[in-house]
Amino acid sequence: MTTDSADGGARPAVAGRAPYPAAATPSPSPDASSTEQEPLLRIRGIGKNFGPVQALADIDLDIPAGEVTALVGDNGAGKTTLIKTISGIWQPDRGEIFWMSRQVHLHSPRAAADLGIATVYQDLALCDNLDIVENMFLGTEILRRLQLDEIRMELAAKRTLADLSVTSVRSIRQPVGSLSGGQRQAVAVAKAVMRQAKLVIMDEPTAALGVTQTHIVLDLIGQLASRNIAVIVISHNLNDIMAVADRLAVLHLGRLAAVGPASRFDTQAIVDLMTTGTSSRLGGEPTAEEPARSANGGHDRQSDGTHAGEGQ
Repeated sequence: MTTDSADGGARPAVAGRAPYPAAATPSPSPDASSTEQEPLLRIRGIGKNFGPVQALADIDLDIPAGEVTALVGDNGAGKTTLIKTISGIWQPDRGEIFWMSRQVHLHSPRAAADLGIATVYQDLALCDNLDIVENMFLGTEILRRLQLDEIRMELAAKRTLADLSVTSVRSIRQPVGSLSGGQRQAVAVAKAVMRQAKLVIMDEPTAALGVTQTHIVLDLIGQLASRNIAVIVISHNLNDIMAVADRLAVLHLGRLAAVGPASRFDTQAIVDLMTTGTSSRLGGEPTAEEPARSANGGHDRQSDGTHAGEGQ
């Protein structure tokens, strides 16, 4: 059975953030979250060495549910090491990781996946010769009387894509190799959502994408956050970061240079922090805590999908 989904046509562009004036310096010390709800993920004092090379040093970071946290830094800053530590690929040499207020030890990617941590890498880990449904259920196929239950898998795949407002694919039975970059990202993310991911980590999701495909991916990130799923986005494209991020964490030479709400940063301040670890554009004393998250899971979004109070 082939199930076609209607093409939704052009998507509305994700509203970018207006440039921000200089504000209080984001604190590089423990990332204080709202007192209303514990962060989904909390890491404290994380350190990682590769022989004599110190890749991470004393990283303290909170990841709230329902918010997009952008992880930025120059090449070699430690971004990949940090997400691979959170994903269970590498174990930290020092520090603690707490998941839903409980200390955990992520000994393997399977251990992280069992908690609800899904990582979408740049290569997406999709099989070009399989169709969308087969990719989304790869390794978790639904069986009925020892045979694949194609109908249930198609319905589940179609429902998940629809819930994420993915309407650009011609058919859920078309090979993944025929999809555009943005559509492939959508399939990889839908696969994670269908497996009940609570935290989705996206590594350079808009790299090498055109304008239209980039908008599709940015809109998809917003859809995840609206479902109260935590999102960590790694990107070198600061325009994309400022368009979707609720919070920023800037790494410099394996250390956390600054962390806080996106409203405290402008593009030049981020560049300064990435290259030198500090910025003169951010004056004043460090603030003790971040503004309280809203009741809808941290996203004060207007009905048109933009953040409340943001400029176009």
